[in-house]
Amino acid sequence: MVNKTLKIAFIGGAVNSAVGYAHFCACRMDNHFEIVAGCFSRNHKISEDTGRIYGVSKDRIYTDWKKMINEEKDKIDAISILTPTPSHFEIVKEAVLNGIPVICEKSLAMNPDDAKNINSIIKEKNGFLAVTYNYTGYPIVRELKRIIENGEIGQILHFQAQMPQEGFIRINKNGQKPLPQKWRLEDKSIPTIYLDLCSHLHEIIFYLINERPIAVISDQSSDGWFENIIDNVACLCRYTNNIQGQLWFSKSAIGHRNGLSINIFGTNGAISWTQMNPEVAEISYADGTRKILDRASNEIKEADKPQYSRFKAGHPSGFIEAFANVYADIYKALMEYKISGKWHSNEIFGVDFALEGLEFLEAMVTSSQTKNWIQLKQKDLIKV
Repeated sequence: MVNKTLKIAFIGGAVNSAVGYAHFCACRMDNHFEIVAGCFSRNHKISEDTGRIYGVSKDRIYTDWKKMINEEKDKIDAISILTPTPSHFEIVKEAVLNGIPVICEKSLAMNPDDAKNINSIIKEKNGFLAVTYNYTGYPIVRELKRIIENGEIGQILHFQAQMPQEGFIRINKNGQKPLPQKWRLEDKSIPTIYLDLCSHLHEIIFYLINERPIAVISDQSSDGWFENIIDNVACLCRYTNNIQGQLWFSKSAIGHRNGLSINIFGTNGAISWTQMNPEVAEISYADGTRKILDRASNEIKEADKPQYSRFKAGHPSGFIEAFANVYADIYKALMEYKISGKWHSNEIFGVDFALEGLEFLEAMVTSSQTKNWIQLKQKDLIKV
């Protein structure tokens, strides 16, 4: 595989956006990608200012994403779609139909029907699409995957995964309420909180235990400043191999900036990891022994690999580095695709997985509304 820097364009991702600068830093960190064009914003000044900061030539900065796709499609290796979720469907479709490999921020779409439509186009065009879920880029999370796969904690029994935040209920130092982006205050058939937060939990759990949801019962509420906007969800679920799960995600949990934490319990032991302390995981065993792992632990076999060791242990790898690991894996998958027309990755997920996740989220919403267990049809579970 030739080691070359791939040319990438951004749609969205301006410096004033929620995720833009993180993607900019992450995709460039290991010199895998060069941003050569962008429609960073519909606002001309913001798009131009962003292009200047990102080092993009002025004549390749756009405010019309359709024009950019038309003019850049033969000059770029991929396009990264970083716009608000409601716009993903139209942009992804247009990019794939024009033969451009796509990297898309989660959630891929607003509902399963749109994801199925994208899936059909990807299959028809033999296109490339990777959805970014950055939290499984943390080296210790990848170490935990190895530990679970090796059977160190035994057969998985149940798990708890949570992602509580406080952005819809806290106030700033001046006593003012938050001002989220407008699209986050317009719940559709799947409320925005599911797309924002639970899509991550679905991906992390599958990544770690390689099992899939088959039934769910959920409850949801609106507790924060924004009336009728769902901001708190609790869920019980059943996964394949009779694994029981508990999910909680919230934007009205005071005290939690981003309380992402994962606990997985097996017959021989349990693992615990929290994103606020990303370099460390705890493993507990049935005999009462507890073990702390970080990148300097002698037993580490995955998290100390060269690609994760941009600096030695004791100097923490954080959010941006985790994102860079995801982009490095996308790079490998994209290079494989460019050579063979096919790609496979144990770290990166495409449209099939995104569709499964949206069907899971839809089932959770239905359960919250009906107060019943909802079964996910086995035929709908995507094989990898």
